[in-house]
Amino acid sequence: MSASNKLIIFDTTLRDGEQSPGASMTKDEKIRIARQLERLKVDVIEAGFAAASQGDFESIHAIAGIIKDATVCSLSRANDRDISRAAEALAPAARKRIHTFIATSPLHMEKKLRMTPDQVFEQATQAVRFARNFTDDVEFSPEDGSRSDVDFLCRVIESVIKEGATTINFADTVGYGVPELYGQMLRTLRERIPNSDKAVWSVHCHNDLGMAVANSLAGVMIGGARQVECTINGLGERAGNTALEEVVMALRTRHDHFKLDVGIDISQIVATSRLVSQITGFAVQPNKSVVGANAFAHASGIHQDGVLKARDTYEIMRAEDVGWAANKIVLGKLSGRNAFKQRLEELGISLESEGEVNAAFARFKELADRKSEIFDEDIMALVSDEAQSHENEFYQFVSLSQHSETGEKPSAKVVFSIEGKEASCTGEGNGPVDAIVNAIESKTASGAELLLFSVNAITTGTQSQGEVTMRLSKAGRIVNGVGADLDIVVASAKAYLSALNKLHSKVEKLNPQL
Repeated sequence: MSASNKLIIFDTTLRDGEQSPGASMTKDEKIRIARQLERLKVDVIEAGFAAASQGDFESIHAIAGIIKDATVCSLSRANDRDISRAAEALAPAARKRIHTFIATSPLHMEKKLRMTPDQVFEQATQAVRFARNFTDDVEFSPEDGSRSDVDFLCRVIESVIKEGATTINFADTVGYGVPELYGQMLRTLRERIPNSDKAVWSVHCHNDLGMAVANSLAGVMIGGARQVECTINGLGERAGNTALEEVVMALRTRHDHFKLDVGIDISQIVATSRLVSQITGFAVQPNKSVVGANAFAHASGIHQDGVLKARDTYEIMRAEDVGWAANKIVLGKLSGRNAFKQRLEELGISLESEGEVNAAFARFKELADRKSEIFDEDIMALVSDEAQSHENEFYQFVSLSQHSETGEKPSAKVVFSIEGKEASCTGEGNGPVDAIVNAIESKTASGAELLLFSVNAITTGTQSQGEVTMRLSKAGRIVNGVGADLDIVVASAKAYLSALNKLHSKVEKLNPQL
C-alpha cells in the first residue's frame, strides 16, 4: 500500500473505551485485548494513560513488552510529568508513540483550564518539544478541536509540527461535529497551515449525535485524514467512539468510493468484538452493524427468498469474512483435548500455559456433559469466565441452592470462598437474583449499589448458556462483573462476586476525556 491510499487504524479501546462507566479493566484483561488487537492487525494500540494510575502504568508497560507488530501508545497531558511517565511505561516497546493533548476551544480554555490562549500555545509547543526527547513518534491532539477557533488552531498546530509532532489528531471530543462541516474544517486547517504536509492527520470522533463514523469518514474523504481513531464496538465515554468494525467494513465494502486500504484482518473482527464485550460487560446490541447477532439475519420472506437465490441481493458483506462461523457447532463431549486446543487457536484465544489449557478443557468437558451442542460462543464464554475467576481471587463462587415457588418468597443459599476460606450464607428476596444478592451481602456487607442487571443468551435455544452482567457502584467507583453458566441464577451469583472482586481490588482510574 502506498502512503496516499493507506489508512492507519488507531485503536483506543484500552484507553478511551475504558472510560465508559464500569468498563475499567484489569491488567490481565488489558493484555488479553491487546494481544487480540495485534491479531486483528491494528496499526496503533493506545494502551492507556500512564500518569492516571499505577495500574494503568503497569498495564502499558506490560503491553509494550509483549506487542511486536503494532505501535504501542500512551496518552499524556501536555506537561513534563505526564510525558515522562508515558515514556517510562513505553520503554520496552518495539515501536512507541507518545500522544499528548491540551484543550484549545474557548470554552475549555476559560472554564476548565483557566488559561489564556497564549498559555495554551506555549504549553502545547513545549510538550511536543519535550516528548521528542523520548521518541520520534509524537502525536498531538487539540482537545475539543471541532469547537475551537480556526485561526488559533492554525497557530498551535503549525508550532507543534515545527517542534516535531508527526501526527495531528483533530478531536471532535464532544460529538459536536457534522460530517460536511467537520470534514471541511479539517481541510481548511491542512490548506492554511504551511507545514501541514509534514504530519499525518488523524480524526477522533465521539458519537453523541450518532455521527462518529460519518464524521470520521468525512474527515478522511473531505479533510484528507489518513488515520482514524476508533474502538471495538464503538465503546467509549458517554455515547461512545467511532466503531472500528464499521469504519473498516465501510472502507472495504465501498472501496469503489473510498479507494483506501487498511491492514486489518477482518476475519478477527467478531472474535475481537466478543472478547471486548465479555471483558467489559457491555453487551453488543443485536442490530449492531457487522458484529450484532442480527447483522446477517433475514426475517422477511422476500429477503429470505432473495438471499437463497443470490446472497448479494440483500447482503453487502459476507458473514464469514468478518468472523461469523458458517458451521457454529464445533465440538461435543466426545471431542479430545487436541481438537479443543486447535479450536481455541482458530478462535484467536491464546492461553499462557498447558495448565490453563487443561483447566479450560476440564470446564469444556463439564459443560459438554450438561449441554449437547457446544458453540464457538460457549467456548469463548467459558474461557473468559475461567480467566475472570483466577484474576481476582478474594471471592470465589463454590455452589448455590435456590428455591422459588409461586406464592412463596424466594430464598437462596450461596457458598463462596473469602481469601480461600469457605463461607455459607442465606438470604430471601423478591426474586431469585434478589435473594442471591441479599445472601452474599449478608457476608460481605459491601454496601454497593446495583446499577445494572443484564442477562444475555450466549447462543440460541433453551440449552444456551446465560451471560449475566452486574454493574455495581460504590464511593464513586463503577465496576462490571460478568458470569456465565447454563443456570442463569448461578451466572448471576458469579457475576455479583466478580463485580465485588473488582471493587475489592481498589484499582483507581483517573482518565481525562478526549
